[in-house]
Amino acid sequence: MRRTGTADLPLHYGSVPKWLYDRMAKLGALIAESIVELYGNREFIRRLSDPLWFQSLGCVLGMDWHSSGITTSVMGSLKRGLEPISREIGIFICGGRGKYSRRTPAELLEVSNLTGIDGDSLVMASRLSAKIDNTAVQDGFQLYLHNFITTDTGDWSVVQQGMNTQKRTARRYHWLSSNLKSFDEEPHTGIVGENMGQILNLTHRDARITKKSIVNLSHYNPDKTLAEIKKIIMPARHEVMPSDINLKRLGAVLATAYEEQPSDFCKLLLIKGVGPRTLQSLVLVSEVIYGTPSRFSDPARFSFAHGGKDSHPFPVPLKTYDESISILEDAIRKARLGGPDKLNCLKRLYGISRKIEEELDPHADFGAVVAKEKSETEQYGGRTVFD
Repeated sequence: MRRTGTADLPLHYGSVPKWLYDRMAKLGALIAESIVELYGNREFIRRLSDPLWFQSLGCVLGMDWHSSGITTSVMGSLKRGLEPISREIGIFICGGRGKYSRRTPAELLEVSNLTGIDGDSLVMASRLSAKIDNTAVQDGFQLYLHNFITTDTGDWSVVQQGMNTQKRTARRYHWLSSNLKSFDEEPHTGIVGENMGQILNLTHRDARITKKSIVNLSHYNPDKTLAEIKKIIMPARHEVMPSDINLKRLGAVLATAYEEQPSDFCKLLLIKGVGPRTLQSLVLVSEVIYGTPSRFSDPARFSFAHGGKDSHPFPVPLKTYDESISILEDAIRKARLGGPDKLNCLKRLYGISRKIEEELDPHADFGAVVAKEKSETEQYGGRTVFD
């Protein structure tokens, strides 16, 4: 069992408007299809178990770069977008928020009937992962969202979120089924966050004696927390700041989109409407598909693909968003017909951006980039929840 980490996020209230949610469902499904087409469905669920990749995906889809709502919205839109093609690509998303989380066991048994995988084992894994994070890890967060994602061969990941209303933060937990050993011993793959001094970690191998009384753990004082968890603490402020972003990486994205326009992309560039602004979004979409884990240490950078619904760092450019969906949709369709040229174009686009980043010094002027995006928001159909 690999419990792959947590992310702490400020609570943001309100719902995602339909005009954005519909697009999130389409683009999210296309990104998932691309990854499955290139690497297989096990790779997609592995990525969902990476807190930083997940955050980056949410930003590419136009969600606020660090809010608690990114979890509910990304998982909800993925479930909706992938449901019609679940059997085709072998990925099934079960559960959800509130009452939908309680439907997870029944949904898993339905998947079991469709695929022949062991539904009872999946139901047990779903219940145990929730129990560990809600009861065995008494960190002040009460689970209210539970999504269990499984493949048609029985590999699975879990994305779930708890809320601490006093601190006004939500915490997201990620699980991955590979290398299953134990739910309660050494489940973490790393710890990321500030050193808070002395910690209590009942998942450590040296805590075996203590864990003999694990059945009674739900009676412990909630103030006894398991601090040794992989944490990504997002700031309470809403704005995207230069310190949140690797400006060299952002500069490489902009340089690729606005200066390079390589000849390799003649077919891509000749598509009507594909200009520098669309390429900027496609560079970031391609990185979500092809990038390695180290590329997602600054998730806020991915909000420069399609902005954010609350206008941070800028309004969602609907025209560009729709062009991204159209191009990726066409690439997937043609790849399935035996012509992967368009997907290869995205890979080359990502490679060129990396080359610029490595060989040049393309640091972006953060203020100038944001100002430019905001000044052109009307041109690209910019929209926010406040409109």
